[in-house]
Amino acid sequence: MQIIESVQEMQAYAIHTRTQGKLIGLVATMGALHEGHLSLIDIAKDKADIVVVSIFVNPIQFGPNEDFDKYPRDLTEDAALCEARGADIVFAPRREDVFPVGFSTYINEEAVSKGLCGVSRSGHFRGVSTVVNILFNVTRPDVAVFGQKDAQQCALIYKMVKDLVLPIELVIAPTIREEDGLALSSRNRYLDAQQRKEATKIYQALRSAKALSREGAHSPERIRAQIMNRLNHQLRIRIIYIEIVDRYTMQSAKEVIQGQTIAAVAVWVDNIRLIDNIVL
Repeated sequence: MQIIESVQEMQAYAIHTRTQGKLIGLVATMGALHEGHLSLIDIAKDKADIVVVSIFVNPIQFGPNEDFDKYPRDLTEDAALCEARGADIVFAPRREDVFPVGFSTYINEEAVSKGLCGVSRSGHFRGVSTVVNILFNVTRPDVAVFGQKDAQQCALIYKMVKDLVLPIELVIAPTIREEDGLALSSRNRYLDAQQRKEATKIYQALRSAKALSREGAHSPERIRAQIMNRLNHQLRIRIIYIEIVDRYTMQSAKEVIQGQTIAAVAVWVDNIRLIDNIVL
């Protein structure tokens, strides 16, 4: 496995690889890798000849009071995990190469990104869409794999690829969870034992909502109330939002349609922000 830091070197490698008729698969990450990320590498390997894992903590998707400075970074450990999983390239660019002095061009999607996390994290999705487009331009993937846990991000990238006519196949992989149901996230390492215990209630609430929908409940308001009732009883959890939306447009659902509607949740567990969702 090779580690590439230079944007120019990565782009040249990608162009050369494509001239050889090989397919490139991209797994875009911010590092602090866990089994969820590694499962995306497995899927990319099945879809492409060369798998590139990008590791870049993107400064422009963090707000001024968010955890950019303390976000976990360990390139050596992450690279070892990628190599063990069979990745071919780790692309770990320097901040100044991705966003050089004077950078002022951003991609601003104006529909999918407006609700949910777009309300509570102003500018977040502008940062996501901009950096993902840069990563696409540098790594030239034929296939890009993302995880369903970040449902709004997946919908945003799908919309960007469609609207900008990017020749990339997007694969959305299922959320990987701990045995207790907690969705794998780099931020889970911030949780102490009591916080983690309460955090598991998020998935329990989502599962109860799915069970309700499968019993015939089609009212978004009823599904939302079910989740809220479960989470409101937790001492450390503060609800940021509970939304019942179309999984592709992120617009509020008027009716729950199995397989198309998701319940999406964002909460504070004390001072730790977690998100999760479930397809109803």
